[in-house]
Amino acid sequence: MKKKTIKNVFGSIFYQLIYLLCGLLIPRILIDGYGSNTYALITSITQFLSYIILLESGIGVVVKSLFYKAITKKDEKEIVSIFKSCQGFFNKILIIFVFYIIMLCIFYPYTSAANTFDKVFTISLILIISISTFFEYFFGMTYKLFLQSDQKSYIISYIQIITYIINTFVIILLVKLKVDIRIVKLSSSIIFIFRPIFQNIYVRWKYKFNYTKYDKNYKIPNRYDGLSQHVAGLINSNSDVILLSLFTNISNVAIYSIYNMIISNLKSFINSFIVGTDAAFGLLYANKEEKKLSEVFNLYESFYLIIITIIYSCTFILIIPFIAVYTKGITDVNYVNTAFAFTIVLANYVHSIKNPYNSLAYDVGKFKETKKGAWLEAIINVVVSLILVFKFGLVGVIIGTLCSVIYRCLDFVIFISNHILKRNVFQSLKKIFLAMFQTLFLFFISKLFDFSLITNYIQWIIAAIIIFIVVCLFVFLTSFPFYKKEFKKIIKLLKRRFK
Repeated sequence: MKKKTIKNVFGSIFYQLIYLLCGLLIPRILIDGYGSNTYALITSITQFLSYIILLESGIGVVVKSLFYKAITKKDEKEIVSIFKSCQGFFNKILIIFVFYIIMLCIFYPYTSAANTFDKVFTISLILIISISTFFEYFFGMTYKLFLQSDQKSYIISYIQIITYIINTFVIILLVKLKVDIRIVKLSSSIIFIFRPIFQNIYVRWKYKFNYTKYDKNYKIPNRYDGLSQHVAGLINSNSDVILLSLFTNISNVAIYSIYNMIISNLKSFINSFIVGTDAAFGLLYANKEEKKLSEVFNLYESFYLIIITIIYSCTFILIIPFIAVYTKGITDVNYVNTAFAFTIVLANYVHSIKNPYNSLAYDVGKFKETKKGAWLEAIINVVVSLILVFKFGLVGVIIGTLCSVIYRCLDFVIFISNHILKRNVFQSLKKIFLAMFQTLFLFFISKLFDFSLITNYIQWIIAAIIIFIVVCLFVFLTSFPFYKKEFKKIIKLLKRRFK
């Protein structure tokens, strides 16, 4: 299990680094080639289409928890039954997806985000961008979920790395040739179709399951609880761009998308530490090793919070200088917005703090028990954002996100402390308060320095290295008195591995 976890973590980290580099290159190339408004339109359409991710996140977390148990028992018939039932569920949702695309083609061209573009142009973009989503979630998702459950997420990471690199080179080439943006997006969609194909080929080659022997009456338990919960999660996570598209001008979508691109890349990198460990937690719970689960999670929780405190402290300080350099020369939209930058980083910092607790609850199959909290989070976000978006615009929708994610973070911490780990909730809360204090202290200290002197990437990289070293020293020195036991355990484990 340890070797697989290490492979998953490093495979995921490598993928996130490639994704980060490609994710930084592509938006700037598209903005330079087609303008901020066209890039904002693509972002808005992608955000609307991302609601289909509820297939992976809704049914996906439920299916993974079932796969954990079947893999532990080495029950091939049950594994194949889960495969068949999962795919059958996806096929039913296929009809809803097609209907959703039709409705999007009819109504989306009339939104404020799209009303400056030709309707045929907008509809064709919707159809083109939906192609890869269609294939990803309806033909490859079951195999992807199985690989994640069997602690082989690194296989998925390698496939994604190859397709992202090819996609980036193709986009650069096509933009240089000044082809229509629809041809660029169609090329990307075709490249990403190969992901589910390769996943299917690998699983069928490696495992040799007999897909004819399965329980035809097998039904996925809690599937609608998981689906309901993640519909709420998707409303929560995607409401910002939707509200900005409906009630503000297209430039706000462009600004949001650039900041969100940077934050999303950071979150994806941070999530690589969860992707590599969620199967391990799920299997420990499935084997009823509750004491070991509590010990391992406590250690993981402590160092995860230290890592994200370092990452987000640097992000708070460096995001505005980076945005200034990244968007230098773009004159159609002013991307530097200090209040929005602080709020979006803070909201996503709290979201990242929530992740280990959220992930653990899903890994052990607690969907019905946490469903109500998911809907309350979505309601808080939408209501607060709707109230504030008209007066505060960008900052208003992020305040809504911040309020909702604070509630959900506390909800998950209390739930897993009481019902899974069976420990005092303050054991987690004191770690979270320490992390928040460290980050905000570093941010306010940084306000004493003038970062407007940074005018190019070289200067920004030098400043980033210095700030990273200072932040690491501060966080580790101030964390050590609170994490003496955890540090000793890690040192002991490292010595054992080295020997």
